[in-house]
Parts: sequence; C-alpha cells; structure tokens
Amino acid sequence: MGYICCMNYFELFEMPVTLEIDPGKLAKKYFELQKKYHPDFYTQASEYEQEEALEISSQLNKALKVFKDRDETIKYVLQLKGLLEEEEKYQLPPDFLLEMMELNEELSDESAARIASIEKELYSEVGSIIENYNDERIREQELQKLKAYYYKKKYLKRILDRLAG
Repeated sequence: MGYICCMNYFELFEMPVTLEIDPGKLAKKYFELQKKYHPDFYTQASEYEQEEALEISSQLNKALKVFKDRDETIKYVLQLKGLLEEEEKYQLPPDFLLEMMELNEELSDESAARIASIEKELYSEVGSIIENYNDERIREQELQKLKAYYYKKKYLKRILDRLAG
C-alpha cells in the first residue's frame, strides 16, 4: 500500500481530474475501494498495514464528500492547482458586492428566486469551463474565472443560509 496516503483524491479514485463527476461511477468506485481498504479486512495484518487501511478508508470518505458536491470539487481542484488557500481573503468585484449588499438588506420571499437567477447567470459564465474541463489544457485565465465563480457562489450560499435560518 505505502504510497496511497500521498495521492490526491482523483488518483485515489483512479480517475482523471474533472469537475463533472458521474455519481453512478463515483458510487461504484467508492464501494470497490472501500471493500479493498476497509479496516475490518486488515485485522490480521501488521499494525502499519492496519493504520494505513484506516487512513485510506478515511481519505476515501473525505474524497467522496468532496466529489458529491460540485462546488467542493471546484474548490479542491483550485487547491490542487495552488490557486486557493483555506482562509484566503479573496477580493470580489465591487459591483457584485454592492448587489449582494442590496440583496442582503431586502431579504424576502423573492430573494431565493433572485439568488437562483444570479447563480444561473454566474454559471453561464463558467459552465463550458466546468463541463469541458481538461486538466492538461486548462488555462490560468479559466482557472481564475472558476475561482471567482467559487467565491461568488460561496457568498450567495451565506445569504441563502441566512434566508433559511
């Protein structure tokens, strides 16, 4: 086993880096890998192999959680590319922030529909990048667009959470 703990999630799941993950294939691969590395199958193995199986099983669960959520997958890919840091203070465009401030102040029943409309508009700017993502051919400019999209969506989610709360 030895080398698995240092793999990224895509390598662990033996799939190319992508932003569009087929849920059926993901589930199938997850169960296949969980069966192979589940700690219960290593009760007779050495302590090292038991610890490693536990680590791999834990990594599989974390990867699955990331891959089930497109925004988390985008975040993960941007982190792999060194373009996103955990507590980064990302500067959103002033016009977007102004629109969000207005939306935040007038939270109402129509706000959810407005947010959905904004999300759709944001997606239209990066949809083709997400749907046709190719790790070898992706350009810095496209990655920066994805990063802006990720942070804008994160902002919208906070407003939606407030609306629901």
